[in-house]
Amino acid sequence: MPFHSLRIGRAAGQAGSIAVTLLGLLMLTFFIGRMMPADPVRAMVGEDATRETYEQVYRALGLDRPLWEQFFYYLGDVATGNFGTSIRTGQPVIKDILHVMPATIELATFAILIGALLGIPMGVLAAVNKERWPDHVIRVLSLMGHSMPIFWTGMIALIVFYAHLGLVGGSGRMDQFYIGLVDERTGFLLIDSLMAGEMDVFWSALNHLILPASLLGYSSAAYITRMTRSFMLDQLGQEYVTTARVKGLSRAQTIWLHAFGNIRVQLVTIVALAYGSLLEGAVLIETVFAWPGFGQYLTSNLIIGDMNAVMTCVLIVGVIFIGLNLFSDLLYRFFDPRTR
Repeated sequence: MPFHSLRIGRAAGQAGSIAVTLLGLLMLTFFIGRMMPADPVRAMVGEDATRETYEQVYRALGLDRPLWEQFFYYLGDVATGNFGTSIRTGQPVIKDILHVMPATIELATFAILIGALLGIPMGVLAAVNKERWPDHVIRVLSLMGHSMPIFWTGMIALIVFYAHLGLVGGSGRMDQFYIGLVDERTGFLLIDSLMAGEMDVFWSALNHLILPASLLGYSSAAYITRMTRSFMLDQLGQEYVTTARVKGLSRAQTIWLHAFGNIRVQLVTIVALAYGSLLEGAVLIETVFAWPGFGQYLTSNLIIGDMNAVMTCVLIVGVIFIGLNLFSDLLYRFFDPRTR
């Protein structure tokens, strides 16, 4: 019974922590949105609107109320799922985001798969060969991936692999010829094209996805490699590794079963945070590749001062990171029974 009560208490404490975090995120999002120099009323009515029209819309939006009162109205709207209407599209903001988010999820998912499949083995290889040529080569590659601006690498990659070599697709999610041939059921173009049996659309979408996903994946792989190397070096210096070798375990068994097994929990958090960074940090790569996703939606609305859309995007980014942290906590318990 005491153990059951302890579990309930921990769950209640975690729920309370999430609630406080979300409230703080809402407050931060709201007040930053109000302090930004963009004028939502002017963006809505245009530069040529009369003073009377401006003041009418100003009052209709509730901007004449005190800030604390506006915040409570904002809380009430968010609680009911009302995030306002986009000035640019004239549709509810949440509807716009649900429309563009699958494109970013598709891009980020492929990128994190590339990043994890490259970064984790490279980090282990670098740690095992510390201060030898494989370690030096991998560290240089990681430094390049972490240092080069993604918009620069995106433009160079488009010039080389698309314009000159013609190995991959260019901007957009597919060739212009195929636009409108597949109905959007899930929003994930690869899945929708397979469900519709349109293999030409599928291969066109995959061809356009390869280059931006690879660039984002390389950037993530650089971060994951560095963290994996650091974690592995810490484990390889422990006494149990020497003990395992003395007992007759092979080098591969010692590295992968023991040392790597002890860093899996840490890698879960690293990969989860890297995935969250891809979801919210694909702004530049989506702009370069004209990828109609969440990042491009945020950028275009920020330029015109559509604060309903911008504030909702910022809020969603925060919720994504909170959700990924919770998910990584659950995976902790799966990989490490001691945390249960």
